[in-house]
Amino acid sequence: MKIEGRQVSIHGVKELSGAPVMVSDLRAGAALVLAGLCAKGKTEISRIYHLDRGYEALEKKFRKLGANIKRVK
Repeated sequence: MKIEGRQVSIHGVKELSGAPVMVSDLRAGAALVLAGLCAKGKTEISRIYHLDRGYEALEKKFRKLGANIKRVK
């Protein structure tokens, strides 16, 4: 991460890989969903009750945008 005045540049890996992840709070969960959608491979997200409390029908909204996302029990 490089900070220059009011700009921040972040340089990371070229590609994200899917992985099993666990939600610890609402905002972190939303970030994990977005990262999982960008990643290559399958991402499984557990403890999604945090997301359910903050976002109504999140997976349905992402599906309408073309995301390959589903809720499993």
